[in-house]
Amino acid sequence: MTSNTDFPLDSGAVAAPPMTEPRPLYWSLRRELMENRFVFIAPVIVTAFVLLGSLVNLLGRIHRIESTGRPDSWLLHPFSMAPAPIMLASFLIGFFYAIDALYGERRDRSILFWKSLPVSDRTTVLSKAAIPTLVLPAIAFVLSVATQIVMMIVATPFLIANDQNPAALYQEFGFLGGFVIMIYGLVVHSLWFAPIYAWLILVSAWVRRAPLLWAVLPPLVLVALERIVLSTSWFGHLLRYRFIGAMSEAFVNGTRGDIKGFSQLSPLKFIGAPGLWAGLIAAAVFLAAAVHLRRNREPI
Repeated sequence: MTSNTDFPLDSGAVAAPPMTEPRPLYWSLRRELMENRFVFIAPVIVTAFVLLGSLVNLLGRIHRIESTGRPDSWLLHPFSMAPAPIMLASFLIGFFYAIDALYGERRDRSILFWKSLPVSDRTTVLSKAAIPTLVLPAIAFVLSVATQIVMMIVATPFLIANDQNPAALYQEFGFLGGFVIMIYGLVVHSLWFAPIYAWLILVSAWVRRAPLLWAVLPPLVLVALERIVLSTSWFGHLLRYRFIGAMSEAFVNGTRGDIKGFSQLSPLKFIGAPGLWAGLIAAAVFLAAAVHLRRNREPI
């Protein structure tokens, strides 16, 4: 009997592709985006309004400038401020996404189907936490860059028509440096807001109704009780620090207004801030609790 090994494979035969390992986190993220299309549709709508308003502001400034041969510094204001409302919108969208992340699948009972799949509760919770902390900031960055590029393209012929040199505006604005600063700001706020998103996801996994009320009311009650009983505002200052403290920790002197250079960034101070690490530890605790709750909670 002749062995199969006596006959070599045809040189023209196509080998079967190697088996790829499953990527549950990747597919869980894709599932979240497919089920929650507002995550990328809402920022696009906000960007359209921001772009329209910024262009009107920019073109109005161009028509008012004199022929100096170099655009005034205030002409840069619409460019530097355009990303701000887009980033604010991404935070608000992430807020409302997180508060419904686990509550929604319990409410519509789709959790029964998703838990039947070979995807762990930890992977599911992490994929949901990644939307406000990773995906939405990335979307905000892309849309902000696109907005500034469109503004520059539209502004160029108007500058030329007003005897202005567009190259001076390009040099003054500094696209590359602006993009790096924008990425830095998004990373800073994603890390800083991580415990807020994690708290919302925890509440979403815990409550049976009115998750937004349960997420907001307990901290406000604690602030009021501390004020009434102890006549102090420590917890209120802590909440305020968590919402707006990123600027004071990540930028020199808590920079306000336009950020024009790398000298205004303080990454070492931010990395060494106790508030950053305390927040990340709290976020890890909240997410671990959310994993436990999802494993044991029943549909509503």
